[in-house]
Amino acid sequence: MQNEREALLEFKKGIVDNDGILSSWGNEEDKRDCCRWRGVKCSNRTGHVISLDLQNEEYIFEPLRGKINPSLLDLQHLTYLDLSFNRFGESRIPNFIGSLHSLRYLNLQYNDFFGAIPHQIGNLTNLRSLRLGHYYPSALSVENLEWLSDLRLLRQFEISYVDLGNIDWLQPINKLSFLTELGLTYCGLPGINHSSLLLTNLSSTPLAVLDLSGNSFTSSSTYNWLFNFSSTLVVIYMRHNPLGGPIPDVFGNMISLETLDLSFSSLEGEIPKSFKNLSCLRSLSLFENNLVGQLPDLFQTLIASKNSLETLELRSNEFRGSLPDFTRFSSLKELRLSYNKLQGSFPKSFGQTSPLSILDLFDNELNGSFPHLTSFPLLTHLSLGRNKLKGRLPESIGQLSNLTFLDLSSNLLTLEFSSNWAPLFQLDCVNLCNCKLGPHFPEWLRSQNNIKALDISSAGISDTIPNWFWDLSPRLRYLNISDNQIHGMLPDLSLKFDTSLKFEALLIIDFHSNRFKGPIPLLPHSASTLNLSKNKFTGSIISLCTNVIKFLRYLDLSNNLLSSEVPDCWISASRLQILDLANNNFSGRIPSSFGFLNMLQLLSLRNNNFIGELPSSLNKCTRLEVVDMSKNKLSGKIPAWIGTHLRRLTVLSFRRNELGGNIPPSICSLNSIQVLDLSQNKISGNIPQCFNKLYSLIQTKNSSATTYFGDETQEFTYFDEQTFSVYMAAALVQWKGKVLEYRRTLGLLKCIDLSSNKLVGKIPQELASLTGLISLNLSRNNLKGKIIQEIGQIEKLEVLDLSENQLSGEIPMGLASLNFLCVLDLSSNNFSGKIPSSTQLQSFDGSVYAGNRELCGPPLPNKCAGEDESASLLPSTNHGKDKTNEEDDDRLVTIGFYVSVVLGFTVGFWGFFIPLLLRSSWRDAYLKLLDKIKDWIYVTAAVNMARLQRKVWG
Repeated sequence: MQNEREALLEFKKGIVDNDGILSSWGNEEDKRDCCRWRGVKCSNRTGHVISLDLQNEEYIFEPLRGKINPSLLDLQHLTYLDLSFNRFGESRIPNFIGSLHSLRYLNLQYNDFFGAIPHQIGNLTNLRSLRLGHYYPSALSVENLEWLSDLRLLRQFEISYVDLGNIDWLQPINKLSFLTELGLTYCGLPGINHSSLLLTNLSSTPLAVLDLSGNSFTSSSTYNWLFNFSSTLVVIYMRHNPLGGPIPDVFGNMISLETLDLSFSSLEGEIPKSFKNLSCLRSLSLFENNLVGQLPDLFQTLIASKNSLETLELRSNEFRGSLPDFTRFSSLKELRLSYNKLQGSFPKSFGQTSPLSILDLFDNELNGSFPHLTSFPLLTHLSLGRNKLKGRLPESIGQLSNLTFLDLSSNLLTLEFSSNWAPLFQLDCVNLCNCKLGPHFPEWLRSQNNIKALDISSAGISDTIPNWFWDLSPRLRYLNISDNQIHGMLPDLSLKFDTSLKFEALLIIDFHSNRFKGPIPLLPHSASTLNLSKNKFTGSIISLCTNVIKFLRYLDLSNNLLSSEVPDCWISASRLQILDLANNNFSGRIPSSFGFLNMLQLLSLRNNNFIGELPSSLNKCTRLEVVDMSKNKLSGKIPAWIGTHLRRLTVLSFRRNELGGNIPPSICSLNSIQVLDLSQNKISGNIPQCFNKLYSLIQTKNSSATTYFGDETQEFTYFDEQTFSVYMAAALVQWKGKVLEYRRTLGLLKCIDLSSNKLVGKIPQELASLTGLISLNLSRNNLKGKIIQEIGQIEKLEVLDLSENQLSGEIPMGLASLNFLCVLDLSSNNFSGKIPSSTQLQSFDGSVYAGNRELCGPPLPNKCAGEDESASLLPSTNHGKDKTNEEDDDRLVTIGFYVSVVLGFTVGFWGFFIPLLLRSSWRDAYLKLLDKIKDWIYVTAAVNMARLQRKVWG
């Protein structure tokens, strides 16, 4: 079959094969037989090529690239063609595919094809299986599915990420009378039209497997269509659909059902009791819904499947109750109940040995002691983190020889084993954060040679790291020993981690909040996350320049004793997103090579000794969201490019530097800014009148409380849902008179601080538009004019400091309407007139108005001109002067007061006395009331008499 051999070699010429997948294809003498080539299969009877299988689903190799050559048309006996999970194309699916008439199986899924799916595929009338689709939506399209009706022998049809939302898909599929498997995933299907449902004849379709995940199906229409197949359906996948409402009882009539997946579907209520009829059920997945109920009742509902159920996936719901003895389900292999509200303790014992391999109870409210799990000898994955388990971990856990994943984090557990304890397992992932392992470094870890991820943070360890630890496992990709009291110096780590792996090579190292000292050592060049903050490292960071920063995405060296200049070697750090060097002793200029950090989202150089101007190269860092350069010695002007190029900024702080010049009007282009701090500099000129363009400060709705940064495509999920490649932003903010670091609530702050500069002119009227502003500090400048009348429009304002300026005029009434105002300082200005009367403004101490000679009225002691004597009898709201309050009370205590009390009591008593004699019911009620009044009057009179005596006698 020489022509078929030549056709395959011609096909190979158009392929980029970096990993040598097709290395067995060739003209050499030992490669003459094409039937022995990788992926090629020939007929035993005729010798013709009948199968070409180059799928790469496991991504063991780098995908093949290139184009599909028409030479495949010479393979006229080809019945099986699978090119899935490669990178063929970046072009359209070739039309000539429709001429391979012998094909029975065609799989072109997950390639780089785009454009319209050719209708010529409808010519493949012998097809039994057809799989098409892409990785991303909208890459592939289809005008209609009428050509599908010609594939009458089709048994399997899958299409994914192709928009079918505006075409009729139900009628063509209904004509496929032999169809047993149907997959229309992430195709934008809006639901099933009721009129289309009436026209559909479903009686002849023996559908057994149905996957409609990732569409927009709602419950009403979908269920009506679905239940037409109740006698044939075996597998149903409908995850990621907005079904909503309760699960219908009718599912219980699908007695052949083996797999049901309704995850991410906004379902509510309890699991129907009709599920007791599902005796063949093998897998039930209801992950991420709003389902409720008692867990013991749920297991009882599923009791009919006790011999068949293998997977129960109920994560992220609202199930409650205690954990029953689930070993009754003799085939159960995976039990996932994390993120629910389970309570109580584990069963005291389990009834029988179980084949369970995965037990996930993460983030519940389970309490009591840790269970003995010897009934689960096949257990590989154990996740019990974030519960309330307490006590010592039993040494019997070491008998679980198949265990590879162990998460006991955030419990009250103590891991204290005998010196000769030798566990039989070899763990891949270990998460013991917030468990008690210390004070000594856990010796049993020495036997674990395959660890890929290890977290022993916050474990009470106050020891040095033994030398054997650094050679523990060449596979280590994630290491977190933070928040302990580990001390000593770090060794050379550049050769301690295996960097030969490709996709797994990125390394995460978190040593923050310990007591490490000495210089930062040489580090592995494959590190993507490096957190050495809050230690006692000294010296320079020149060691980072030895190719370490090439793969870094996250670098935090803050809160150490590092010094010298920051080396100008950042050209190769193009992946860096987080750079935090705050609270050290760095000096010199900011490196100009920072401008090559075009992925940078956060730059914190706070509290160092940097000098000079900002390098203009930073205008290339257009992804920056947080810039904190406070407490340095930076000089020059605030560059205009900050507003024109760094448009994503939410936090900008140059607090306590030596910057001068004017505030550039371009700063008003920062639509996302929430914290703008230019305080304690030498900035002059007027406040820009364009501040009303600061869109985020106009919005009254808060953003999320915590600002996270990180590349979502590079999340690390070694420990289930926990992600380690994110960083929580922080900034130094003056709030209510104190300078504090805000981290978890940074996203809630909306502040402008221009204090302690040389600003002149008036307060711009446009500031009144910033209705979302919470704090405004313009103090210690040379501002003149009046407080803007519209100040009351900033309704959420909690902090206002205008002190030590040259402001004048009256305090506007709008200030009195700021109901959230809790910090106010108008001192040392030239305000005049009466302080507006309001509960808010009179509640402040008089010191907030001090230094304004012509200001009068409460809470100041000086009265306003024209006030009558009666005004002096009003009680003062100055909370700081108790003696004055007492004297004001005493002015009300006169002889007339006591005469009035006596007369009132006498008249009141006899006025009621006669009616009381006539009606016994009135008499009883009145006497009880008067008894209470008499007691109150007696106490009040006694207190005031004591005050009068104190005034008369001394």
